[in-house]
Amino acid sequence: MTQNSDLPILPGATLGVLGGGQLGRMFAHAAQRMGYFTAVLDPDADSPAGRVSHNHIHTDYADVDGLARLAGLADAVTTEFENVPAPSLEHLAVARPVSPGAAAIAIAQDRIAEKAHFTRCGVPCAPYAAIQTAAELAAVEDHLLPGILKTARLGYDGKGQQRVSTRAELVEAWQATGCVPCVLEKLLPLEFECSVILARGRDGQLVHFPPQRNLHRDGILAVTEVHPQNMPKTVAQGAVNSARSIANGLNYVGVLCVEFFALADGSLVVNEMAPRPHNSGHYTMEACDVSQFELQVRTLAGLPLAAPRQHSPAIMLNLLGDLWFPSSSSSPAGEGADGKADSKPVSPPWGEVLALPGVHLHLYGKMEPRRGRKMGHLTLTGATLEGVRATASQAALLLGLPPVDASGLA
Repeated sequence: MTQNSDLPILPGATLGVLGGGQLGRMFAHAAQRMGYFTAVLDPDADSPAGRVSHNHIHTDYADVDGLARLAGLADAVTTEFENVPAPSLEHLAVARPVSPGAAAIAIAQDRIAEKAHFTRCGVPCAPYAAIQTAAELAAVEDHLLPGILKTARLGYDGKGQQRVSTRAELVEAWQATGCVPCVLEKLLPLEFECSVILARGRDGQLVHFPPQRNLHRDGILAVTEVHPQNMPKTVAQGAVNSARSIANGLNYVGVLCVEFFALADGSLVVNEMAPRPHNSGHYTMEACDVSQFELQVRTLAGLPLAAPRQHSPAIMLNLLGDLWFPSSSSSPAGEGADGKADSKPVSPPWGEVLALPGVHLHLYGKMEPRRGRKMGHLTLTGATLEGVRATASQAALLLGLPPVDASGLA
């Protein structure tokens, strides 16, 4: 595209982002630190990124006038989440460099297209069946049960997923989705979960962070631990090689996270990809010499990609809105322990947490805490892995979170 001849885009220019959540906020902070101005387009007048950006276009992602305003302000545009309409990115790309591109976003928005891409790249995924019609439902092979039925679109943090053990449960679960397109994935003996975050430039240059080992609770990332001994070297190298193949197969430009399941037999299968920075990479802001958000700025602006170096062991704890309602943490979202609406939120004991060594608190500027809502994260760094784990356990105890296993993530 002709506008790419204007790259690199140097500090002093304006970088735009579609989406005003916490990832957009941290992108804006990284861009501003490097000397860029920022512009955010988001329909929420109080969006976390909009509140810290130089420009906030308060409109829908598909609004043509709003997109024109963004293109007029920004010299290049990225996105902070994968469910922004791909046609909006196509519209912006006529006038400005956009990364990642609409084609990559469209694949990440659809589990069926995503799995087909993984297969084309030679990256193994769990045995699965695409279910878009009643005939495809009836044709599901027995060996795929028990499994997990996932809606093909708009599923994240465990949403749109149901475990099924029998054909009757499968039929009932698919009907409960409204018979929308879905993927049935065979349940496999999981050893642990991990992810790789990489950055790829327009020239094909690619750099990556060390593979992260992750722990999810109720489908939401809860803990990430990163150090050289967090998984077998063969698994780590296999994850990096697979993530590289996926990115190169997309001709991807930007920061990409690829999530994997490590199985009990030592093999690795890909779960999904996120075409943006990722929760499991938040530790890079303190534990690495280049963060995932700086790499997002660099890929967007066409700047050289410096290979990141992790200089400290790190653990990241995700902070959900449940922490503001300690007496009702096990109740359904929006309700207290007695089934009634949550009482007034109470601020967690940040003073005590911040008294611990190597603690880095990030709160996202969200005005209303709600249980299940990502309100922030805590990164813990130190000279030794054992020390970081000990401090993480102390922080978890203070916050009322499950303890961090002293021997690593289970």
